[in-house]
Amino acid sequence: MSGVEYDVAIVGCGPVGAIAANLFGHAGLRTLVIEREAAPYPLPRAVHIDHEMMRIFQSVGLADAVLPLMREAHGHIHIGADGGVIRYLGSAGLPKRFGWANDYFFFQPELEAAMQAGLARYPHVELRRGVAVTALAQTPTGVTLTTQAANGEQRVDARYVVACDGANSFVRKALGIPLADMQFHEPWLVVDAEVDGPMSFPAFTGVPQGADLQYLSVMLCDPNRPATLVPGRRNHRRWEFMLLPGEDDAVMMQSERVAALVAPYVQGTPHRIIRAATYRFHGLVAERWQEGRVFLAGDAAHQTPPFFGQGMCHGVRDVANLAWKFAAVAQGKASPALLDTYQAEREPHVRAVIDAAIAAGRYICERDPQVARQRDETLRAAMGKPAPASASDLIPPIRVGIVSAADLPGRGARFIQPQVAFNGRRMLLDDATGGSFVLLASSRAVLAALTAGQWELWNRLGGKSFVIDRAAIDAGSIHDVDGDLGAWLAASGSAAVLVRPDFYVYGVAGSAAKAGEMIAELAAALRVVS
Repeated sequence: MSGVEYDVAIVGCGPVGAIAANLFGHAGLRTLVIEREAAPYPLPRAVHIDHEMMRIFQSVGLADAVLPLMREAHGHIHIGADGGVIRYLGSAGLPKRFGWANDYFFFQPELEAAMQAGLARYPHVELRRGVAVTALAQTPTGVTLTTQAANGEQRVDARYVVACDGANSFVRKALGIPLADMQFHEPWLVVDAEVDGPMSFPAFTGVPQGADLQYLSVMLCDPNRPATLVPGRRNHRRWEFMLLPGEDDAVMMQSERVAALVAPYVQGTPHRIIRAATYRFHGLVAERWQEGRVFLAGDAAHQTPPFFGQGMCHGVRDVANLAWKFAAVAQGKASPALLDTYQAEREPHVRAVIDAAIAAGRYICERDPQVARQRDETLRAAMGKPAPASASDLIPPIRVGIVSAADLPGRGARFIQPQVAFNGRRMLLDDATGGSFVLLASSRAVLAALTAGQWELWNRLGGKSFVIDRAAIDAGSIHDVDGDLGAWLAASGSAAVLVRPDFYVYGVAGSAAKAGEMIAELAAALRVVS
């Protein structure tokens, strides 16, 4: 390499590449985004995000721009072969523990436009469209990408590369990384439409009181033809119909066939089909997500059946995990070995959701009427028993990587984000604390117990510390408006909690002395201690 031109080069500027560029730009990293398509894709593909995605948008100042593009949804409902409810993951009215609603639906071209517009805030972020990556070569200090555009071939040098170039990733194939097959491959027809009125539904039985089907993802577990109905933003609606054995993709995409499939749900309501395409829903995970200085993210690293709407969410979590680590390494706050924790932390999240989505997909796609009846009886009997409140609750805590060795309650989980008061203003917690490691202490005594050496380590990490206070509001205190922070600490039996820049809990301390030890442990894990 003749010299490192960029800190990070991102290959692909779909939604994952676009939010990666915002995250890296926000972190101050010199970033290049390379996208082979000259113009953004004009049709919807992904349609769902959850509260964690909104929190990530919030972290880079995009929440106000994207929230008007969202439709707050109410979760999922599954209908059995007899037309009765067999599963309900309702999120309507649930407390917004992480600062945002559990589920949102959107129109992908609008969301991508907002994210790409956000890049204009960063003079150190560059987007090149109509440019294809044709080769890559690594050295001990960086990566050289060979690119091809209308004006000829060029080479780009970067310290790191993140491949966000989708399921058919050129980068993954160039690196020879195979995909582990989780043995789920089902053909479906996906139909998007603009519908100028409410959807029509059969008279399902057992729908919980207050559940509004217009705001729910409705899974029809009908052995005659499994289907899913998804509410989009404003008048956008999506149907997904399972293809039956012997059905031809081209025939099923014909306008007359599509019209017949959606007709029962529109009942004469004016509507316009904007896309009909067949897909194979897969469960696939790359065997390696990192090859030297190159990292796979999003569909390049894993492909998730869509039954819980977590596909795009996985990709956003991937790049949020990488963003703070790239920044810590670039700023000298961590050893490059920190980047080796990426797959170890993220893959268990992805596999947990893929496993759950495949399990759901298998029962949704069941076509044997007798087996379907048995399935309905089993699932209906389980309703009301403890279960995830929303699809995002399928994400397990981080158990390996940058987490404390002390396996105490809350370790590795996403930390809550309540409303707080700070410097005389009410705001979400991250707006008061975000952007670095954060130590939230239950009292001033916790901070007073830190030694000079521990404070030095904390400052070298760029950490911020705050006292949670429900009584007085003064400098350095976060007013725990509704008592949520105090309740979290009490439930975990802790005097302090240390939160990572991506809002996952590094660890908790049961005493003031343990808080200092936790800081020293984190510094050692990041290898800032010689």
